[in-house]
Amino acid sequence: MTQRSYFLDHALLPGGWRRDVRLTTDAGRIASLQADASAEGATRLSGFALPGMPNLHSHAFQRGMAGLAERRGPANDSFWTWREVMYRFNGNLTPDDLEAIAAYAYLEMLEGGFTSVAEFHYLHHAIDGTPFADLGEMSGRILAAAKTVGIGVTLLPVFYNYSGFGGLAPVDGQRRFINAPDRYLQLVARAGELAKGQEGAIVGMAPHSLRAVTPETLTEIVRGGPGGPVHIHIAEQMKEVNDCIAWSGKRPVRWLLDNQRVDQRWCLVHATHLTDDEVADMAASGAVAGLCPLTEANLGDGIFRGTDYIAAHGIYGIGSDSNVEIDAAGELKMLEYSQRLGLRGRNLMTSKEGESTGRRLVDDALEGGAQAMGQNLGVLDVGARADFIVLDGDHPDVVAADGDRALDAWIFCGGRAMVKHVVAGGEAVVAEGRHAKRDAILDRYRKTLARVLSA
Repeated sequence: MTQRSYFLDHALLPGGWRRDVRLTTDAGRIASLQADASAEGATRLSGFALPGMPNLHSHAFQRGMAGLAERRGPANDSFWTWREVMYRFNGNLTPDDLEAIAAYAYLEMLEGGFTSVAEFHYLHHAIDGTPFADLGEMSGRILAAAKTVGIGVTLLPVFYNYSGFGGLAPVDGQRRFINAPDRYLQLVARAGELAKGQEGAIVGMAPHSLRAVTPETLTEIVRGGPGGPVHIHIAEQMKEVNDCIAWSGKRPVRWLLDNQRVDQRWCLVHATHLTDDEVADMAASGAVAGLCPLTEANLGDGIFRGTDYIAAHGIYGIGSDSNVEIDAAGELKMLEYSQRLGLRGRNLMTSKEGESTGRRLVDDALEGGAQAMGQNLGVLDVGARADFIVLDGDHPDVVAADGDRALDAWIFCGGRAMVKHVVAGGEAVVAEGRHAKRDAILDRYRKTLARVLSA
């Protein structure tokens, strides 16, 4: 990986927007930054440059089932009926299939403004549930897909041991996910070996949810793991909340906060249904709220208590989750719009009069996303991973705009169509809105889906 220099007309640096910024990269990191600089010898990327958005929650294989669950089911059609469609879809995926689908999902992330992804990966075993000879076979395919497209990755092998609170036996649709604690820790170790030497790749761990573990197995894997990020689904659905109360007498977030040392390492994904005390204590813990507004809307989860959470100084980031739609700006817009719909107000995810809502959403999601990824990224600063996007400065919605208004236009007007250039790990991977490897990756994805969906 060679040293590269880029010249940026407008760039969002830690101290704010600056003009004529020369950014030099080395080994995938930002080596130097200079404002009011000369463009001589640098690649000029015109427009508004900002740090690439971390995607803190993805199930890459679910990109292949986008649109398959949009037919009316039973009268109580819900997340739980959607889950049955997901089980059927993943039941026939081979390692080659997973890699092809993940590569296309990651390509779309880069084109949509995400430059790194936390992959919440639970499709571990062969079709019949038997572990592969290499326990990390499927983890390796996720890493290979990320490397192919050039996206940074925090790989989170998922611990899934049971089907419900109190240690209920797994169901057949979960056969490819299941590991006992000892085998799971072996899987995490193997994933770590596979990630070594891949720029922008680290490994954390992810207990799937409180319903998929027991108190004993959760403690065993958290204590036995290698350190780094810990992500968990929690309080996404009211059925989960009610089942947790029936099992333990406590709501999921309350139980977790009372029984684990939840701190800055943790990302609590969704956390949709919270009490006042849970909002305050979760914010005080330093954990990240992992919000996936497009998927949460698609599944009918509910509305996160965003205004209360930011008032309590809580940290959050965004993720694409089911990948039914992959658009960094779209996630931020849905987050703000959900608050507007629920509270019947405007510009609610910021509390300062006169502040750009787009800027506040971007700043907050960059900070929380970077923390959840467990990597030095989400900021244009020396030493950070060289990830940034450039918004089209010629787009009609940014006529005579300053930087913050460009962010407002990106989130609330132009969306992913405004993402003109993307640099990830120092490499220019998207130019004029198109990934350099789009044709080959899309062709493989189409052939994979044609076979999988006709099986």
